[in-house]
Amino acid sequence: MSLALPRFSELSMEGVWSTVDFLSDLHLDADHPATLAALASHLRHTPADAVLILGDLFEAWVGDDARHAGWERRIVDVLQQASSRIAVGFMAGNRDFLVGAALVRDCGLIALADPTVLQACGRRVLLSHGDALCLEDLAYQRFRQEVRQDAWRERFLARPLAERRALAAQMRAASRARQAAGQPETWADLDDAATVQWLHEAGVDCLVHGHTHRPGEHLLSPRHRRLVLSDWDCDHAQPPRAEVLRLSATGFRRLPPDHA
Repeated sequence: MSLALPRFSELSMEGVWSTVDFLSDLHLDADHPATLAALASHLRHTPADAVLILGDLFEAWVGDDARHAGWERRIVDVLQQASSRIAVGFMAGNRDFLVGAALVRDCGLIALADPTVLQACGRRVLLSHGDALCLEDLAYQRFRQEVRQDAWRERFLARPLAERRALAAQMRAASRARQAAGQPETWADLDDAATVQWLHEAGVDCLVHGHTHRPGEHLLSPRHRRLVLSDWDCDHAQPPRAEVLRLSATGFRRLPPDHA
């Protein structure tokens, strides 16, 4: 499957941010209170000037009208408190692509397009959730193309909130069943050639992304690499998983979340 080149957004924070934290794939919902607590602690105590969340902050987001109560409201409170202290950026993932302007505004977030070229800490880095580059997963790419259309979004958000919640629960259950039936190592990964093409066109040598839940570093060519973020699960995983990728003038470091 081929991939049309996207429009690369630019975020220039050179001389403004000296330390930036990247994280993704927290998949927050009512069943992950410890993961939310770990995120809240990190946002309170990190020395970074900015924390950029590269998708799938939520296990499922069914519309901004869900933000006023329940576990969604608790997450909003955490983000509001954090954005009053540091810059907090959000990029939509495959689970929370329905996050809209109301949530971004209420939480004081910086909305990040996918992909975005970040200029900070003396470096230019390409940021993406990563799912758009998983080209071998043809069924997902067809689904992604459908649900990212404005017409689909408008039809879905016109449904009652309770109905949207029920549909999201059904989709999560189906996804978990498919994952239980397969082996994680067979899941589609980012296409190397398409990733290098993105990097070349953006004029950068490094991509930071999430989505695959396979933290690590991949050398794609003598000049290009990608850094994969960890997913977070402090509720059900043994041992708990939570990792931050921190960028400063000295480069990238992988760290546990900051806490008191």
